[in-house]
Amino acid sequence: MEGVPALDEPLKKSLGPATAKVMAEALDLHTVGDLLHHYPRRYAERGELTTLSDLPLDEHVTVVAQVADARVLTFNGPKGRGQRLEVTITDGSGRVQLVFFGKGVHKPHKDLLPGTRAMFAGKVSLFNRRLQLAHPAYELLRGDSEEAVDTWAGALIPIYPAAAKLESWKIAKAVDAVLPSAGDAVDPLPPALREGRGLTDLPDALRRIHRPRTKADIADARERLKWDEAFVLQVALARRRHADTQLPAVARRPAPDGILDAFDAKLPFTLTDGQTKVSKEIFDDLGTEHPMHRLLQGEVGSGKTMVALRAMLAVVDSGGQAAMLAPTEVLAQQHHRSVTEMMGELAEGGMLGGADRATKVVLLTGSMGAAARRHALLDLVTGEAGIVIGTHALIEDKVQFHDLGLVVVDEQHRFGVEQRDALRGKGKQPPHLLVMTATPIPRTVAMTVFGDLETSVLDQLPAGRSPIASHVVPAADKPHFLARAWERVREEVANGHQAYVVCPRIGDEEDQKKKSKASPEDEAEKRPPLAVLDVAEKLRTGPLAGLRIAVLHGRMHPDDKDDVMRRFAAGELDVLVATTVIEVGVNVPNATAMVIMDADRFGVSQLHQLRGRVGRGSAPGLCLLVSEMPEASPARQRLNAVATTLDGFELSRIDLEQRREGDVLGQAQSGVRSSLRMLTVIDDEEVIAAAREEATALVLADPDLTAHPGLRTALDALLSEEREEYLEKG
Repeated sequence: MEGVPALDEPLKKSLGPATAKVMAEALDLHTVGDLLHHYPRRYAERGELTTLSDLPLDEHVTVVAQVADARVLTFNGPKGRGQRLEVTITDGSGRVQLVFFGKGVHKPHKDLLPGTRAMFAGKVSLFNRRLQLAHPAYELLRGDSEEAVDTWAGALIPIYPAAAKLESWKIAKAVDAVLPSAGDAVDPLPPALREGRGLTDLPDALRRIHRPRTKADIADARERLKWDEAFVLQVALARRRHADTQLPAVARRPAPDGILDAFDAKLPFTLTDGQTKVSKEIFDDLGTEHPMHRLLQGEVGSGKTMVALRAMLAVVDSGGQAAMLAPTEVLAQQHHRSVTEMMGELAEGGMLGGADRATKVVLLTGSMGAAARRHALLDLVTGEAGIVIGTHALIEDKVQFHDLGLVVVDEQHRFGVEQRDALRGKGKQPPHLLVMTATPIPRTVAMTVFGDLETSVLDQLPAGRSPIASHVVPAADKPHFLARAWERVREEVANGHQAYVVCPRIGDEEDQKKKSKASPEDEAEKRPPLAVLDVAEKLRTGPLAGLRIAVLHGRMHPDDKDDVMRRFAAGELDVLVATTVIEVGVNVPNATAMVIMDADRFGVSQLHQLRGRVGRGSAPGLCLLVSEMPEASPARQRLNAVATTLDGFELSRIDLEQRREGDVLGQAQSGVRSSLRMLTVIDDEEVIAAAREEATALVLADPDLTAHPGLRTALDALLSEEREEYLEKG
């Protein structure tokens, strides 16, 4: 291992194989550098008790509190008489019960006497509607044992993000073992930037964040470490933007009196001011000789498809082709339907009854029959088809374009970057790129996650969209509210409308297999989420008996899915019981009601997206969020937020504030651990904006970072190629 930089040293060398194994499995920490960048979540103070009043349900927590009372109870269990120790702890803000069972009762009973202060770590669960920690690990803070004095001698006790097998104090001891290596940390910030902004150096920041002597130490370290994350991230994005400006592209300007003018002339309504403004931004980009990279974000139903279609027609006018990439077959078919309907005879190029300036609009999906597919491929390679709409089947090697000028990606976060690049590679020169998302993104997140794209926002709804009323239905507290919800669905159907019922799970064999892998305590603690197949059956034989009910989920055969969607759109079904496959883009104006079961299992943005499927016609929409979570829980607060506002930007802000800091870059989507450990994109807008400015200037002056070897190293470490690509896909 000679010559390995100190921070790249595997943890097993410093901590031993057993601890290193738990660190890798539980927290994904492998090297000394990983551990040094695993920062304390907060700090407990000797004189100040930390709050028990807002413990998050189902999370591993570490609390510092005092024992108020402890008692041993005897009970009769299935295996005879048993003992249970109940300990109540308090911190001045609230009280929480700890429970220990069986043989595990004796030691805590001796240790945890009233008045004793200790750190407790465990998973917060709900029992008899009260929060409790079952069998928590604990470390006494008496100061009379030598070890406790050594570990907790400082006034500020670091509390680390921990896991079941790895309590915060064990992480603290491991950090002590590797902290001397902090001196070897390579500083990514250029000295001029560091001095100009009065930031401490990296080794010093690492020492202060882990072992602060004062609150000022923590503040200085945090400010410095936030800058690292923001700056290295923004340099990566600035380099992408710079590289993109070096690429050539064909300028695509619409021909006068072409298909775009013909389309605009037959529109039965006028575009909103927002649509006109955003279209101008897009047309300006299309007219340049560098590829456009634009993110178009807009509320559900704000008319993004119309803006994208006009951009595609402008490219067809200029002699090129446009491809629209959708994340699912259901959505690709839907886009194809709505685009051909909007264009009318302009979409019938080369066909009887087609207009003079018409083009062909073809659909390409994986489940198409061989003959239809051959036909579509021929239309693309000859240039007969100006517009193609499809799933990632568009990316396959066999698919060749005559002259691909624009790629529109719908719902960006569902596509891997490899797919986006593969499609880009199909143009003779890089095509222009327009990315659409209906998930509103606060400005700082757009700067961080989509930092290589220019952003356009559509924030007004077209005339004629109806308001959506949203209500939380507390199924456990008030079961009669749920009965009323099904009555409301029947009323909507009786008035000639249709309804969606959304469930988090499908409920077939694969789900059962997944479920059986859950640990016994998880099984006991949480019932599995409600499933489409079960709920549909219960509704058919129960509260919605007599209505025409069908199911829709991702594991159905594509033909069956399309058939169900077609029948629902045609009004042949009353109620569609579905998973989130309907979340994006499904457009049935006659559907006015949506009941979301176990709504607390969905994210805020996802609920907002789902709700956007109703109220798309002239009748008002109704969205009922069903949950069994108790009123005071964070999950219910989240649902209340969704019910009280229809402003997607406000909701995305709430969503981010409620999610933990690492999730912003969509950790789950990337499979790569998020690089944001200290930076919170909502609160650190100023740091992000300043870092973007500094990064842009630095990359402009030195695109290859020749004069900044420390930054280059940090970039390689933080943004392995996988991460840099992942950043691009957001």
